[in-house]
Amino acid sequence: MTIRKIYLTAVMGLAMFSCQNNDSVTDVNPDDIFKQTNVFPVPPNQWMGGNNPYYTAGYVGDVMPYYENGIFHLFFLHDAKTKPAGEGFHDIHSFDTSNFKDFNYQGRQIPYGLASEPDFGVGTGSLVKVGNTYYYYYTGHNEVASFISNNPRESVLLATSTDLKNWTKVKNFKMTAPAGYYDYEYRDPHVFFNSEDGKYWMLVSAQTSAKKAVVLKYTTTNPASGNWTVENPIYTTSASENYIMLECPDLFKMGNYWYLVFSENWSSNSGTHYRIATSPNGPWTTPANDRLDGSYLYAAKTVSDNTDRYLVGWTARKVPESNTGGKDWAGNLVTHKLVQNSDGTLGVKPVSSIASVFGNNTSLSVDKISGTASQNGNSFNLSGTSQVMFSKLQKANQINFTLNASSSGQSGLILSQDNDGQNGYKIAFEPANNRIASYVMSSGNETLDNSYPLSGISGTNYNVTAYISNDVCVVYVNDKVAFSNRVYDVVNKKWSIFGTSNSTFSNINIKNP
Repeated sequence: MTIRKIYLTAVMGLAMFSCQNNDSVTDVNPDDIFKQTNVFPVPPNQWMGGNNPYYTAGYVGDVMPYYENGIFHLFFLHDAKTKPAGEGFHDIHSFDTSNFKDFNYQGRQIPYGLASEPDFGVGTGSLVKVGNTYYYYYTGHNEVASFISNNPRESVLLATSTDLKNWTKVKNFKMTAPAGYYDYEYRDPHVFFNSEDGKYWMLVSAQTSAKKAVVLKYTTTNPASGNWTVENPIYTTSASENYIMLECPDLFKMGNYWYLVFSENWSSNSGTHYRIATSPNGPWTTPANDRLDGSYLYAAKTVSDNTDRYLVGWTARKVPESNTGGKDWAGNLVTHKLVQNSDGTLGVKPVSSIASVFGNNTSLSVDKISGTASQNGNSFNLSGTSQVMFSKLQKANQINFTLNASSSGQSGLILSQDNDGQNGYKIAFEPANNRIASYVMSSGNETLDNSYPLSGISGTNYNVTAYISNDVCVVYVNDKVAFSNRVYDVVNKKWSIFGTSNSTFSNINIKNP
């Protein structure tokens, strides 16, 4: 093993400098978060006040959740919509919540550095508490030509705090890729205390010198010492996967199993993946369906309140911001509750508190019917290729129904629909393909946008709950599957149920906040 000594002097106070975390958020009304986003938040506009273009609209990037004393601290990489030339990027901000429906914005926690410093761009990390001190390990990213001429592009850096609010960077702490690994791709430290091992573990997304993606493991008995020992990777991408990077790793134990979660964004199977083992070092088993949502939920990591465990990530936005735009980095914060199946595989269900947001029942108003459909109250039988269009949706909506789908063809929802039905966003159940899929409808043509297996759900009966908040739509199926999408122009647009073969939609119910 190669032992990497992290140079940290005995007197840490002299080795630190202030993060200058004096950014006041006293003028930010937390309710502003909900004006446009509700249960899937983004940071508020003008979060530091004034008219500096950098502090206008922003998005949630990689989320780094931490739980303590009834509060989930959801640190995240802030992706500013406007990035002035010469400025750094992706400083760490945070939300606090006790229930995943009421979010208090806490402002900037760790700023980016100068163009001459390793954290000109800030990347994903995690934190651990030792004694009265919080140790926040995060990624430093800098590919400015003058910097990388003499430095690795990526490194692991450290900031400390005693109150989770005021952070001080440890200026002389810097971990870079050890011998045998590529220093251009080295990021996303995940730190936790492994009680079974009696040591603190740090997982780092890395590549070998031969460009093989790995989750590299370090250990220490005391983070305050600064001495982390590099060990063998706990996971290496297989020849069949051939993933470029295993980003944002997370490792936890639930019941008798250990789970490794990571994200991958370069293959045809992109998204948040997981592996199962009976040891934190593996060997790892790949489940038949190894993703925890479709391709739009990315960089999701988990957090537990010692009773339940939650998966928190971001749902990608599109650029340009329309249904026909291309998927881009960062978006809205989205949370699922993890569930463990009897065979050790994982599923997801809605966070229980979200349903309480939607307390107002809305009447179901049929606008028009195409094809053959019979109605009985809020239930509909569709024969052949048929569609029932309903009146306009609001900014936030909960749609529930039970779908008895045909084993062939498609059936499901159409959102953001115009009057002639030529444009919209289709979310289709496709039992014959064992998947739920979304399609962009444009001028009568359909383009596949996202898909996710229906593995673990037997038969063709689906209990469906769709949460729609502005342009984020998360569809939950049978409390086992989540399917997140970015759907623009939902507000004040009509929506439909549809089928291309015989299907039944029972007890359709719409609620608003």
